Amino acid sequence: MFDLELSYSILLIVCLIAACGFEFVNGFHDTANAVATVIYTNSLKPNQAVIWSGLWNFLGVFFGGVGVAMGIVNLLPVESLVDQNLAHSLSMILALLLSAIFWNLLTWYLGIPCSSSHTLIGSILGVGLAYSLLPESTGAAVNWSKAKEIGYSLMLSPIFGFSMVIILMFFLRSITKKTEYGDSLFKEPKKNAPPPMWIRGILVLTCTLVSFFHGSNDGQKGVGLVMLILIGIVPSYFALDAAVTPHDLHDPLVKIEQIVYSIDSTLLSAPDRAKLTEAKVMTAQIQTAILNKKSVEAISKEDRFIIRRDIMLMDRHVNELKEKSEVRLSENDKASLKSEFKKLRKITDYSPRWVIVMISISLGLGTMIGWKRIVKTLGEKIGKEHLNYAQGASAEIVAATTIGLSTGLGLPVSTTHVLSSGIAGSMVASKGIKNLQPDTVRNILIAWLLTLPVVMIMAGSLFILFRNIL
Repeated sequence: MFDLELSYSILLIVCLIAACGFEFVNGFHDTANAVATVIYTNSLKPNQAVIWSGLWNFLGVFFGGVGVAMGIVNLLPVESLVDQNLAHSLSMILALLLSAIFWNLLTWYLGIPCSSSHTLIGSILGVGLAYSLLPESTGAAVNWSKAKEIGYSLMLSPIFGFSMVIILMFFLRSITKKTEYGDSLFKEPKKNAPPPMWIRGILVLTCTLVSFFHGSNDGQKGVGLVMLILIGIVPSYFALDAAVTPHDLHDPLVKIEQIVYSIDSTLLSAPDRAKLTEAKVMTAQIQTAILNKKSVEAISKEDRFIIRRDIMLMDRHVNELKEKSEVRLSENDKASLKSEFKKLRKITDYSPRWVIVMISISLGLGTMIGWKRIVKTLGEKIGKEHLNYAQGASAEIVAATTIGLSTGLGLPVSTTHVLSSGIAGSMVASKGIKNLQPDTVRNILIAWLLTLPVVMIMAGSLFILFRNIL
């Protein structure tokens, strides 16, 4: 398979199954984020809720694009993905997969809402840092600019969720205070009795939106994980999108080359001059490699990964240079560079349809089982009062909006942290900080703080171990 020896073909299949396993675990770990509110307000029966959520998670992955997936792929600089020894790539993939799955399963078993995003990103960072410690490592093994961008997204989203739910709760209370809806929204649901139809409709709608956007964001992380596996193990087959013709790269390359050659190298420092020279060489290399090629299949297998590497390195170098004060580019030139690189990256930022289908099914099926532990924590243990209709709707409206915006920006965000912080915010809005259960909040915060360092150490250690064994 893919010109691999039998043993490596088996390991590739094992890695793909493990990636599906991660997304399956992600499904039942994160199902609670969408269904807790509809279950605890009696809007839907548990079995109905998880099947409905599973369907919309599936659709979310399928129609969510690949922006977040590429953010995951680009965390590890492409030059560190592949070297002469295929066993090294397998070591990297196995280490981050096992670490991510283990931590997700452990926190699920303990009933602690924990972010699958933090887990996967921590695993990737751990492998990258471990790689950078190896004697043969050259260059940065982590794309720190992308890591910083993702870090801000993961850190700020729970704060945003907590704050916005409080604001939304006060807004709802103020506009419904003197109406018949006020009592309906803010009172505890009657045991086993469904809410009024209009409230039920709102809660089912918000459950649907959270499920869809969870699929479009968290599902893409699984897609990104599979692409890391494919690019790391069989780069000649998956480095470039066969649906894009090499001819489509010509015009963007010419425009980028014109702007790059207009930069005055005499004003730059020695490292920046080296980056500029390298960018110029790469534009020429890519143009030579794609010359008279009518399809990606016509490009030699060895050149496909080199083209991918050159496009991504050139993008990084030019983007770093254009922000330097010594580089005197007009705003039009900067905007043109951004636009042309976006066109150029269409051949590298993609995922085959079968990968998206595979991850969609894994997440959708995972959503339908194992949901009770986390649902119980979200519905009963964050606040001291039973979740009411206004609290459930507010938390899910803010969660759906936050996740949807993050997906649109191509940023991974923690559905778990946004929703759990939203529920916490709704409890605070009702009766103040005393309305939170300190033990549960403490456990969630501990898991939030420990996830990145623990998973990074675990993934880095496994990477070194597997590398030595394999």
